[in-house]
Amino acid sequence: MKPDPAANNLALTVTRRSRCERCQRPQNHCLCGLIPQLASRTRVLILQHPDEARHALNTARLAALGLCNAELLIAEQFPELPELLNDPAYQAWLLFPGEGAQPLTAIAGATDPRPLLLVVPDGTWRKARKLLYLNPLLAALPRVALPEGLTSRYRLRKAPMAGALSTLEAIVTALNTLEAPQQFEQLLKPFEALIEGQIAAMGADTFARNHGAE
Repeated sequence: MKPDPAANNLALTVTRRSRCERCQRPQNHCLCGLIPQLASRTRVLILQHPDEARHALNTARLAALGLCNAELLIAEQFPELPELLNDPAYQAWLLFPGEGAQPLTAIAGATDPRPLLLVVPDGTWRKARKLLYLNPLLAALPRVALPEGLTSRYRLRKAPMAGALSTLEAIVTALNTLEAPQQFEQLLKPFEALIEGQIAAMGADTFARNHGAE
């Protein structure tokens, strides 16, 4: 019996599209070997807009996988928020700029002995604001903001404003400040490998043309 070319093509397609269940990357580009398992006193709660979960460059997932004390929830509305935010073991803060937002250094030196529950919205600025609008408990949280003048390593997306970081970079920056001298740079290893892989796939000329210095 002759082999069926269509069946062979289907098998190749399935192989190419098969993904790692953990990092959700294609099997031949799995990042799990680069993802650390870092302990932190701060608990990180990432609230991801569903549209962001479909992006190939999903840095929030990398953060959740690399931190032992982190959780990633994907939705527009989160009915479990009252229970999560009112955990007496933690003091909840929203990592988001806005009026009254405190600098990270002020929170790190606060007198409250409880560790932080750092709530991080993940999405475009418009969609992150939508998450706050649809979840009033989020909007009511005290806010903490990243310092100004930061530069993102995210070379495949143009920042919407000066100092804008990817979700993973924002979490690393926050934890480096809150838990100094402990550092969390290892979380960026799969992120950097992901970017390098994307650049290699598009080719140096295409990358320079579309993402190079203006």
